[in-house]
Amino acid sequence: MIPRIIFKWLVVIWLVCLALIQIPAPHHDPQFVAMARLLRWRDPVTDAALDLPVNRNLPIEEQARQLSGMQKLDLCCQNLTALPPEIGELAALEELYLNYNNLETLPPEIGQLSSLTVLDLANNQFTQLPSEIGQLPRLEMLFLDVNQLETLPPEIGNLSALTWLNAEHNQLRQLPPEIGQLSSLMSLSLTNNQLTAIPPEMGNLLALNELRLGNNQLAEIPGEFGQLSELRTLYLNDNQLEDLPAEFGQLTALNSVFLGRNHLNTLPQSIGALTSLIRLQLNHNRLSELPLEIGQLSSLAELYLEYNQLSSLPPEFGQLTMLIELYLDDNQLTVLPPEIGGLSSLQWLSFNNNHVTVLPPEMGQLSALGWLQALNNPLSELPPEIFQLSARIMIDGVVG
Repeated sequence: MIPRIIFKWLVVIWLVCLALIQIPAPHHDPQFVAMARLLRWRDPVTDAALDLPVNRNLPIEEQARQLSGMQKLDLCCQNLTALPPEIGELAALEELYLNYNNLETLPPEIGQLSSLTVLDLANNQFTQLPSEIGQLPRLEMLFLDVNQLETLPPEIGNLSALTWLNAEHNQLRQLPPEIGQLSSLMSLSLTNNQLTAIPPEMGNLLALNELRLGNNQLAEIPGEFGQLSELRTLYLNDNQLEDLPAEFGQLTALNSVFLGRNHLNTLPQSIGALTSLIRLQLNHNRLSELPLEIGQLSSLAELYLEYNQLSSLPPEFGQLTMLIELYLDDNQLTVLPPEIGGLSSLQWLSFNNNHVTVLPPEMGQLSALGWLQALNNPLSELPPEIFQLSARIMIDGVVG
């Protein structure tokens, strides 16, 4: 039996040790348990641990403390095939980068990251997203590009703080109407999908200033598009559009429009209202004529009309005094209007592969012209005014 005096000293020594030694965090604390599981988790396919930005030489309690307060977590390029549900316990997390992995799904617990502002899921193998992704009230930027998504969950419409959504290079066939609820959205990228229609609710995206819909299968654009009053850049190239709605002319903030490689037969007269337009791309369509109102595009600097079926240009063309580059190659032009001499800012003019037989003398007024290409046209003679230009001239039989 231990003598009483020795027992008392043992108790004193034990109490001193408790005071001097830092007692580990209680291992039954739920947050500590979650952090410890994250630190010890291994991918079910690759058996690789998460490459977390913590000092693995520290005690597990200190590692867990570092992890729980983390605001940015970059797990890019780790060949991950899954995420542990404990990822949802990172309550302080504001930025999460999971791009360039092999993820096919996200755990529902992703919806617990209420402080998240940036979520990058690009370059994975996602075919769908959990509905819980709509529970991220502060999310501002969502990257979904280069996956295998066939649809977006309706709950995406709950992301009221979202300003940037990139879902390019997926297999999207349709969009949920709820996408029109993204009242803060400024940039929407949906290039290289399989979209055949656009929900009219997209006309409610009143903050949108950039919309990319190129390389889809769109046959028409809803008239509600005309409500996008802040839209400045619009990509609709490489679709199946045959015409544009009259409401297209309501997009008066537009400065760049890409409509190349469609099936456009005509342009609406309302296009003349786009007085802020700087760049208009209409190459590889089926246009046989241009509306007279095209002369009202007072800010237009670049116009691409190659590979259409144009046989003439309206006289109003000469009103485009801000035009710098004009591409008319591979049409059926037989003549250029004398009003073309009014293009006082024109620096580049190309109309190769047409049927032009004579050039108007007024072309000699193009004092800013630096490059003139008219190869493969049956030009019988050139007006002397052409040779007064300082431009580099490339015409069959004439190089100067």
